[in-house]
Amino acid sequence: MKRQIITIDESKCTGCAECIPACPEGALQVIDGKARLVSDLFCDGLGACIGHCPTGAMRVESREAEPYDEWRVMAESIVKAGPNVIAAHLRHLRDHGEMGYLREALDYLAEQGIANPLEAPVANGHARHGAGCPGSRTMDFRSNAHAAPVASTPSSPVASALRQWPVQLHLVNPIAPYFRDADLLLAADCVAFAMGDFHSRLLDGSAIAIACPKLDSGMERYVEKLTAMIDLAGVRSITVAIMEVPCCGGLTALALQALEKARRKVLVRKIVVSVTGEVLAEEEVSC
Repeated sequence: MKRQIITIDESKCTGCAECIPACPEGALQVIDGKARLVSDLFCDGLGACIGHCPTGAMRVESREAEPYDEWRVMAESIVKAGPNVIAAHLRHLRDHGEMGYLREALDYLAEQGIANPLEAPVANGHARHGAGCPGSRTMDFRSNAHAAPVASTPSSPVASALRQWPVQLHLVNPIAPYFRDADLLLAADCVAFAMGDFHSRLLDGSAIAIACPKLDSGMERYVEKLTAMIDLAGVRSITVAIMEVPCCGGLTALALQALEKARRKVLVRKIVVSVTGEVLAEEEVSC
């Protein structure tokens, strides 16, 4: 399968930083006067940053997807760009909870005899950090109080079963840590509003992505992301939760298209919810 990723022509880049706020995951930073992709892992290839580049220095490149290899990324791009980019990459891994990849990166530096720049201050003025849009920054809630609902009294608030952020399929990183070896709930936008017990019945213990097959654009990107979740993140299963209205059936079709393209095969089941919140049907649609 193909993966889309941003590439930057440094000869055209002026370091204006116009692209930084448009990167949902904060994978772009201006370092040493140039925009740098500090995280191959978190670039979703959506291209939201391209329209903000006044010099045409950015483009989306389509490449054959392979499992993410931290050593290869360090050797082929990060280290070559210098200590400020190395430091930004390490901070990005740390801040997004990618501790396994962070350890691999530090092991690579140690093996190559390269100093860990996080152990020394980065030169003033060299790094300009872009955290990206806070509404779509990857956040993993599994290790805190949001991990699972707790018993609630009628007078106390009900705890959320949400384990991650973001949730919209265009915004999620398909190989984010919370998708790895997870059960995926692919829910139509309206389902959570219709079902009073959505969190306890469907969401608890699952990773989630939401979409509207009628109103959303870029359905081919949805198929690519779902395929990556199956092949690269290794999701165990996909539960497609849709409303009873006819237009919602397109979400099931997207999941089955992704399954057909994927190298791995996983269980896909469909849950149909009425406009008043009752579950009308549950069935396995592929395995």
